[in-house]
Amino acid sequence: MKYAVNARHVPEALGSSSQGTTAGRFIFVSGQLPVEEHDNKKLVSDDVAQQVERELDITANILSTIDLTLTDVAQTTVYLTDLNDFEAMDRVYAKRFGRPAPARSVVEVQKLPLNARVEIACIACR
Repeated sequence: MKYAVNARHVPEALGSSSQGTTAGRFIFVSGQLPVEEHDNKKLVSDDVAQQVERELDITANILSTIDLTLTDVAQTTVYLTDLNDFEAMDRVYAKRFGRPAPARSVVEVQKLPLNARVEIACIACR
Protein backbone atom coordinates (compact mmCIF):
# COMPACT_ATOMS: atom_id res chain seq x y z
CA MET A 1 0.00 0.00 0.00
CA LYS A 2 1.29 3.48 -0.86
CA TYR A 3 0.70 6.54 1.34
CA ALA A 4 1.57 10.21 0.84
CA VAL A 5 3.82 11.96 3.34
CA ASN A 6 2.99 15.63 3.90
CA ALA A 7 4.95 17.72 6.36
CA ARG A 8 3.93 21.03 7.85
CA HIS A 9 6.28 23.98 7.51
CA VAL A 10 7.57 22.57 4.23
CA PRO A 11 6.92 24.32 0.93
CA GLU A 12 4.35 22.60 -1.24
CA ALA A 13 5.79 20.65 -4.12
CA LEU A 14 5.74 22.32 -7.50
CA GLY A 15 3.50 20.50 -9.91
CA SER A 16 1.55 17.36 -9.16
CA SER A 17 3.75 15.34 -6.82
CA SER A 18 3.74 14.48 -3.14
CA GLN A 19 6.48 15.62 -0.77
CA GLY A 20 7.07 11.92 -0.33
CA THR A 21 5.41 8.53 -0.32
CA THR A 22 5.76 5.39 1.75
CA ALA A 23 5.67 1.88 0.37
CA GLY A 24 6.25 -0.80 2.98
CA ARG A 25 9.41 0.06 4.92
CA PHE A 26 10.61 2.52 2.27
CA ILE A 27 10.04 6.28 2.14
CA PHE A 28 10.59 8.00 -1.20
CA VAL A 29 11.18 11.74 -0.77
CA SER A 30 10.61 13.79 -3.91
CA GLY A 31 13.40 15.94 -5.25
CA GLN A 32 13.55 19.03 -3.07
CA LEU A 33 14.26 22.53 -4.28
CA PRO A 34 15.95 25.17 -2.10
CA VAL A 35 12.93 27.44 -1.74
CA GLU A 36 11.73 29.76 1.00
CA GLU A 37 9.38 28.24 3.57
CA HIS A 38 6.45 30.48 2.67
CA ASP A 39 7.21 31.00 -1.02
CA ASN A 40 7.80 27.87 -3.10
CA LYS A 41 8.72 29.98 -6.10
CA LYS A 42 11.65 31.84 -4.47
CA LEU A 43 15.10 30.33 -3.94
CA VAL A 44 16.74 30.85 -0.55
CA SER A 45 20.03 31.80 -2.18
CA ASP A 46 22.07 31.49 -5.36
CA ASP A 47 24.86 29.84 -3.33
CA VAL A 48 24.99 26.07 -3.89
CA ALA A 49 26.04 25.29 -0.29
CA GLN A 50 23.10 27.25 1.09
CA GLN A 51 20.81 25.54 -1.40
CA VAL A 52 21.98 22.09 -0.22
CA GLU A 53 21.49 23.12 3.44
CA ARG A 54 17.94 24.24 2.71
CA GLU A 55 17.07 21.12 0.77
CA LEU A 56 18.35 18.87 3.54
CA ASP A 57 16.41 20.91 6.12
CA ILE A 58 13.25 20.32 4.07
CA THR A 59 14.04 16.62 3.66
CA ALA A 60 14.69 16.24 7.40
CA ASN A 61 11.36 17.93 8.15
CA ILE A 62 9.51 15.59 5.78
CA LEU A 63 11.17 12.54 7.35
CA SER A 64 10.42 13.76 10.87
CA THR A 65 6.68 13.53 10.21
CA ILE A 66 7.08 9.75 10.24
CA ASP A 67 9.70 9.68 13.03
CA LEU A 68 12.73 9.31 10.77
CA THR A 69 15.88 11.41 10.41
CA LEU A 70 18.59 11.90 7.81
CA THR A 71 20.40 8.92 9.36
CA ASP A 72 17.60 6.73 7.97
CA VAL A 73 18.34 7.80 4.38
CA ALA A 74 19.75 4.87 2.41
CA GLN A 75 20.16 6.45 -1.03
CA THR A 76 20.17 9.90 -2.61
CA THR A 77 20.16 11.27 -6.12
CA VAL A 78 21.74 14.70 -6.45
CA TYR A 79 21.06 16.74 -9.58
CA LEU A 80 23.58 19.52 -10.24
CA THR A 81 23.42 22.03 -13.07
CA ASP A 82 27.22 22.31 -12.93
CA LEU A 83 29.55 19.52 -11.76
CA ASN A 84 31.99 22.25 -10.69
CA ASP A 85 29.63 22.64 -7.70
CA PHE A 86 30.32 19.05 -6.59
CA GLU A 87 32.87 19.92 -3.88
CA ALA A 88 30.70 22.63 -2.30
CA MET A 89 27.70 20.28 -2.36
CA ASP A 90 29.75 17.41 -0.94
CA ARG A 91 31.05 19.45 2.03
CA VAL A 92 27.50 20.18 3.19
CA TYR A 93 26.34 16.66 2.33
CA ALA A 94 29.15 15.06 4.39
CA LYS A 95 28.46 17.36 7.35
CA ARG A 96 24.72 16.69 7.36
CA PHE A 97 24.75 12.94 6.68
CA GLY A 98 27.91 11.92 8.53
CA ARG A 99 29.16 8.35 8.31
CA PRO A 100 28.14 5.99 6.97
CA ALA A 101 26.85 8.26 4.24
CA PRO A 102 23.95 7.09 2.08
CA ALA A 103 24.66 5.60 -1.32
CA ARG A 104 24.59 8.46 -3.81
CA SER A 105 24.25 9.16 -7.50
CA VAL A 106 25.23 12.59 -8.82
CA VAL A 107 23.87 13.66 -12.18
CA GLU A 108 24.62 16.82 -14.13
CA VAL A 109 21.49 18.26 -15.70
CA GLN A 110 20.97 21.15 -18.07
CA LYS A 111 18.39 22.99 -15.97
CA LEU A 112 16.29 22.68 -12.81
CA PRO A 113 13.01 24.36 -11.87
CA LEU A 114 13.39 27.99 -10.71
CA ASN A 115 16.98 27.90 -12.00
CA ALA A 116 18.09 26.11 -8.84
CA ARG A 117 21.67 24.84 -8.93
CA VAL A 118 20.91 21.60 -7.08
CA GLU A 119 18.02 19.25 -6.33
CA ILE A 120 18.16 16.23 -4.01
CA ALA A 121 15.81 13.24 -3.87
CA CYS A 122 16.19 10.35 -1.46
CA ILE A 123 14.98 6.98 -0.29
CA ALA A 124 14.87 6.23 3.43
CA CYS A 125 14.13 2.98 5.22
CA ARG A 126 12.41 2.33 8.54
